[in-house]
Parts: sequence; C-alpha cells; structure tokens
Amino acid sequence: MASLSVSVIVGLLVGSTIGVNNGLARTPQMGWNNWNSLGCDVSDSLLLDTSAKLVSSGLRDVGYTYVVLDDCWSAGRRDSDQWLLADRKKFPRGMKAVADDIHALGLLFGMYSSAGEMTCARFAGSLDFESQDAQAFASWGVDYLKYDNCYHMGRFGTPQISYNRYDVMWKALNATGRPILYSLSNWGEDYVHTWGMSLANSWRMSGDIYDAFTRPDALCSCDDAKDPHCIAPGTHCSVLSIMNRVSAFSDRAQPGGWNDLDMLEVGNGGMTDDEYKAHFSMWAALKSPLLMGHDLRTMSPTTLTILNNPAIIAISQDPLGLAVNLARRDTNVKKDKYGMGETHLWTGQLAGGDQVVILFNAADQDIHMSASLEEIFYYEGPEGSAPQAKQAWDVYDLWAGRMDIETAQKILVDDDDLRSREQLLKEANWYNSSAMSYKEGLKSGDSRLLGKKTSSIAAGGTLSVLVKRHSAEAFRLRNPGGKTARYSVAKDEL
Repeated sequence: MASLSVSVIVGLLVGSTIGVNNGLARTPQMGWNNWNSLGCDVSDSLLLDTSAKLVSSGLRDVGYTYVVLDDCWSAGRRDSDQWLLADRKKFPRGMKAVADDIHALGLLFGMYSSAGEMTCARFAGSLDFESQDAQAFASWGVDYLKYDNCYHMGRFGTPQISYNRYDVMWKALNATGRPILYSLSNWGEDYVHTWGMSLANSWRMSGDIYDAFTRPDALCSCDDAKDPHCIAPGTHCSVLSIMNRVSAFSDRAQPGGWNDLDMLEVGNGGMTDDEYKAHFSMWAALKSPLLMGHDLRTMSPTTLTILNNPAIIAISQDPLGLAVNLARRDTNVKKDKYGMGETHLWTGQLAGGDQVVILFNAADQDIHMSASLEEIFYYEGPEGSAPQAKQAWDVYDLWAGRMDIETAQKILVDDDDLRSREQLLKEANWYNSSAMSYKEGLKSGDSRLLGKKTSSIAAGGTLSVLVKRHSAEAFRLRNPGGKTARYSVAKDEL
C-alpha cells in the first residue's frame, strides 16, 4: 500500500465506502500509535519524526502504514460554531499539514476521539457532534479513526444501546465520502464481539493492555478472563489475560473486521525478548491489528528484529483472514511469582492449505511441549477424523529467519541515508510488501514468508519441541504433497 499515493488509494476505495464493507482492513491494519509509550506528549514533530523512522527503518515496507495520533491533540471547540480545534502549541501548522506530510511519505494518518462528552484525557469528545467531527477529520485528510468509550453519559448497558451510539459516527464517516478506517475502543463492553463487525473495521475486546506478560492486576478485573460475559473496562491487562479473554470468541475475526487485542508493547521494556516474541506472534496469529506502541525514535535493534519478521507478519496478513483457536490449555504447570502459569496450543487454517501452530508457555519453567496432528486439526474433525491428521506435514519455524542484530544496528545507525539503508535491506534479502503484497508473496511461495523448514511430521504423528519459560514457538505446516481439500468457512483468496 505504501507504494500507492494516497490520492490513488482514495480513488480506488471511495466508491465502496458505504455499508458494512468499506473496502478497508481486509487484513488487520498495521502501524503505530503513540499512547502506550508517550501518552499526552504529542506534537507535530513527534508524528513527522516517527513517520520518517517508519520509512528509514524499513518498517513501512513490511506493512506498518498507519501513523495514529491518540488523545490530547485537541484545544476544544470553537465558541462560534463548536468545530473541533487542534492545539496550536502542539500542532502549529494544523492537522491538514501534518496529514499531507505523512501522506507524502507513503503513509496513512490516523486520529482519535471518543464516543462521549469528553475523551479519556478529558478533552472534547464527539458524542452528539459526530457529523461535523467526521467532516473535520475528512477535511484534514484523516484515514483512520480510533473511537474510544470514555464519558459516554450512561449510553451503554445493552448491545443495542452501544451499537446505536457507535453507529452514528460510522454513518457520519461514510457520509464524508472519504475512506476512513473505523476502530472502536469500547473495551469489550456490551458483547461488542457480536456486533462490532456490522459497523467497524476493528473493536477492542478487553481493557487496556500494559507491559506485562502474566502479572494480574485488580484494574483488569475479570475472575475468568475468557468468559465472554465478563466486563473489564479497566486497564493493566496482561498479555496472558487478553489471550484468555479472546479465546472464547477468537473466531469472530474476519476480513474487514477484527478483534483488537490492543496496541503492541514490544520495545517498551517491561518484558523479556522471549516474552515480546510470544506477544507479537500471538497478536499476529489472533489477527489483531498490529499497532506498535513504543517510541520509534529510540528503538533498539532487538525490537526492530521482532517487529520486522515477515514470516510472522505473513500470518497476520494471510488473505484467508482466519484467527487461530485455542485447542488446549493446561494450568497444571509451575506457577510464577504472581501465581500464574499455564501452557496453550493454538492452531488455525491459512490460505493455500497451510496451518499455523503456536505452542505457548506461560509457565515458570522450560517445558517439552507436544501437539498431535489430531489436536492440530481438531477444528476440521475431532478425534483424528480430519483427513489432514492422516497426512504428512513439513514444519517451518517462523522465527528461524529473524534478522541478525548487526544488520538491524546498521539500519538504525544509517537511517538518515536512505540509499544505504535500502542497500542493507537488499543485501539481507528482506521482504518488501510495498513492492509485493503478502497475498502475492504467499501465492508465489516466497520463502521469506514461510519460515525455515526444520522437520517433518509423519501421518498421524506429533510435533514436539522445547518451549522456554515465558515464550512461544510458532510454526507453519505445509503439506509436501500439495494443497489438500480443507473444511472451508471463507473464500480462499489464493
């Protein structure tokens, strides 16, 4: 997408903006949002410096195209007509100039508001001002709206009430004639996983994430995190908590509408490298939007080598658009210092007949984990009845091709010299989704998207691997005999 001008994108999509399918987020959206690392510390220079870093680091060219400005950008409403105003100290040139500069880099621009009288940081909200606020966003060149849930004046409590409140902005955005990705942030309230896909491209399904792998917190208050009836409008939800909560409705993800597990914490410093790899792998496989939440201006080489892994991103951007499902959860393992410990087997179908398998270890010890083909393909037939369980499969490790730290360091050091950076990426044979989409790359069998073949599983056999404490092992399974017939619930885009 980055290789297209914004005007071309708008021209292609403007005719399809009306209705449930607005032509956007056919695979989960990717980009960056400032909130997790910087909160209200926002400015014109922050957005432009970050945009430049997206390009120079190569992150734009593996798919991160949205630059999303969160809360605290507003100066309120103009007294004469109640139109939204940007804070001129933070954005002296106005939002249109910021958007134009971001678009000139082959990126897309996102902004934030709330379906309430105020935003969560107590700036002007959009409740009852939806039409004119949507017109303002469109006039500024906005391509993405994150729409929050604070100060909603009591307009929640049933799915119908919440649906109606968010539907007003959905219709207002469509009425502008500009394609604007619509991302709900209502924290999973009122069973949004049952109606979000009728009006939005993504919907938050839990309270806010924080930079912790397993640590529980009273502010993320569900006793049973996977219970779809649980209300958790708080914050400080761990990676494990969010995974368990979405497991009850992970299958609701679909092209154009995605369960949003919240922004990525990779690079913010609260987890280990293994934990961040597991976090990123799971968000990709569960088809969550992938919005980076760290400060790109101070990004480490290690962080870059997690976030730019094309074999993991190809799972996120797989054109079939099916999330993994939880096939097994075992809590009879060693607990960590927070009293948390469990292991998971996640598995899901990919386009072209492939399968993704993730062995996830949140126990306080290294564990030899196994998954039989019977378990891996349970969704297509329980108790080994799936035909895939009776076939042989090649196993591809999705982290075996991780960029080496030395190359990442050179990219970040040399990022002011774009030709030098481009040469480094060319020498590393790194995938460029601006030149070839993930759909086309997968269709052509590009090895950079498949991982490295490490083993095979005989018909009726078992995948076994050592999974370190607080980590995950992610694999793509491929049938060496070619594509096989699959139980299908969606169009196979390949």
